[in-house]
Amino acid sequence: MYIYPSLSPNTDSTSPLDRSQEHDKDSGIDRFISPRRWSQDGERSPSAASSRMTRKKERSGWGSLFRGCLSGGGAAGSRKVRPGPRTAAAAAAKHGGGASSAAAQRLSFTDVMSTASEQELSVSLVGSNLHVFTVGELKAATQGFLDGNFLGEGGFGPVYKGNVADKAKPGLKAQPIAVKLWDPEGAQGHKEWLSEVIFLGQLRHPNLVKLIGYCCEDEHRLLVYEYMAKGSLENHLFKKFPSMLSWSTRLNIAVGAAKGLVFLHDAEKPVIYRDFKTSNILLDPEYKAKLSDFGLAKDGPEGDDTHVSTRVMGTHGYAAPEYILTGHLTAKSDVYSFGVVLLEILSGRRAVDKTRPSREQHLVEHMRSWLKDPQKLSRVMDPALEGQYFATAAHKAALVAYKCLSGNPKNRPDMCQVVKDLEPLLNVTDDVSDESVAPIAPVREDNAVRKERTARRRPGERDGGKLRQSKMRSPQKVVRRRPGQSEEFWVWHMPGEVKC
Repeated sequence: MYIYPSLSPNTDSTSPLDRSQEHDKDSGIDRFISPRRWSQDGERSPSAASSRMTRKKERSGWGSLFRGCLSGGGAAGSRKVRPGPRTAAAAAAKHGGGASSAAAQRLSFTDVMSTASEQELSVSLVGSNLHVFTVGELKAATQGFLDGNFLGEGGFGPVYKGNVADKAKPGLKAQPIAVKLWDPEGAQGHKEWLSEVIFLGQLRHPNLVKLIGYCCEDEHRLLVYEYMAKGSLENHLFKKFPSMLSWSTRLNIAVGAAKGLVFLHDAEKPVIYRDFKTSNILLDPEYKAKLSDFGLAKDGPEGDDTHVSTRVMGTHGYAAPEYILTGHLTAKSDVYSFGVVLLEILSGRRAVDKTRPSREQHLVEHMRSWLKDPQKLSRVMDPALEGQYFATAAHKAALVAYKCLSGNPKNRPDMCQVVKDLEPLLNVTDDVSDESVAPIAPVREDNAVRKERTARRRPGERDGGKLRQSKMRSPQKVVRRRPGQSEEFWVWHMPGEVKC
């Protein structure tokens, strides 16, 4: 299975570009935006030519849409395509039917890779309002890709923060942006770059990150997004110094991400996200969740098809088991991934954590059986919440995760049902009860109740038939220890009468 590194902030004071051993420090960002496979006189080096020949296999009609991106080889019109339902709207526009009707029809990845003419390709992005940037414009926007603007790095390449001036492009207002640079040696290739443009260039929803534009100049591949000020959900949950996400914020994030998947699955031409994970859920200043990184997105089954057969790709710990075994991709594959993320939100633990004991490394295997048991809810919930959550809502959310993580895809709910189950929980405001949020150590039983229960024992059953006298304890914080626990694993318990 293919694992794509998640976007993570740089922990050092230096950029990954500075740490590169292949290039001098003074080469800087030129590793990505000035191809090192060009000689001083502008001619390609042999390595560039061989690399270009390798990429010819992936080329198609995109050469007519992105001039300068893909020259030669796969020029548009080099192959004929039989008119079909997928290209009908574009064909109508070509023959005078107008662009408005075509813009309403989203072209799938297959449509674009097999389209016969430049006009058909251009029509697919007419309604997307994507802006075309030059390398110079993006250099200026990011202050020359300054290290201080470095946001993180993923399988696609590094990401930098920038700012565009008002009216820098017609219809584009002044705003902060995030610029993603394609690393030719990264985990994701040119096909994933095209997929990102195809899907996000045509899809618009409040819970999808907005693709503002792109740059495709010579060998350069850059994508320009709206800037998400709060970063990724992964950073908030798992990084070394995570910020505290309240219960209501976590639930809002889960609902927002679920709505993004509903939009993709219920579209006229459904889309399977295929890489749903915490690092791909970005947060705006109000912690509104938006899905990003559509490099692995796939057109869903249409008509009588039940699934899409494809090569297994994704991130270990999030992919549905039937997809890993068979390569059959359905919307229920995304539902499973959502269940993993929801469990991470509840527990504050990674889907796969090799630093834990072997039986606890895989979160789903370790915790799924606890999700349906309200008595074990406290074992699931993130200790960072410090008990500040609503027990009823948390238990119902855990049940949703339990259903999503079913090994049988037929038993999983669709994402529309998931939203219906989760959204009402935002208004649940019950008090957390001791029964629902019990500490790991058993709650100390009241002395009078214990005496009465012990008195009913048969003589000689315990302590020779004599009642064990227990000294009354004052309502102070006391140490509870389970049998066999060492001192460093003692659990602190506050008596019930002191709890708020």
